[in-house]
Amino acid sequence: MKFSLIVAADTKNGIGKNNKLAWKLPPDMKHFVELTSRVHDNAHTNAIIMGRNTWESIPQKHRPLQGRLNIVLSRTPHMELPDGVILANSLEDALEQTKTQKNIDHVFVIGGAKVFAEAINHPECRTIYLTRIAQTFDCDTFFPPIDENIFHMKHRSGPQRENNLDFEFLTYERGNPKS
Repeated sequence: MKFSLIVAADTKNGIGKNNKLAWKLPPDMKHFVELTSRVHDNAHTNAIIMGRNTWESIPQKHRPLQGRLNIVLSRTPHMELPDGVILANSLEDALEQTKTQKNIDHVFVIGGAKVFAEAINHPECRTIYLTRIAQTFDCDTFFPPIDENIFHMKHRSGPQRENNLDFEFLTYERGNPKS
């Protein structure tokens, strides 16, 4: 099953510290919700795949993320999750489980670092949606480098600014750029 990655990262690919985002950027959150919720047909839904730490970093009142099938990766076989949230023991297991679900439109991997590191190298990873924050933060968790021999930039939103942060939305696609 083809899937996309969605992430916000600083200039050194930092994505967080102590299992939290290092910044507050409402336009990025809005972008995340819009992209991961948008479907081609209202009879469908999207799936989001995340590691256990990412799941636990979401405030409890917001878990599971509404309007999307939430899949949590954990090696703990009996992790307690709310009804409707799927537990998978690996990225491959999660991708296989999306195939068994009815009406999945698109699959997004939303973190964390270990999951991104595996997912970016997976042949079915087709698109990377990156919010690039033009600043460096004190992060302890990082997004892997994007290999521009594999992924090319398809879209760049142009500079934006909010909360004293400059940022832009970038979209990378796997394969050669079309002439």
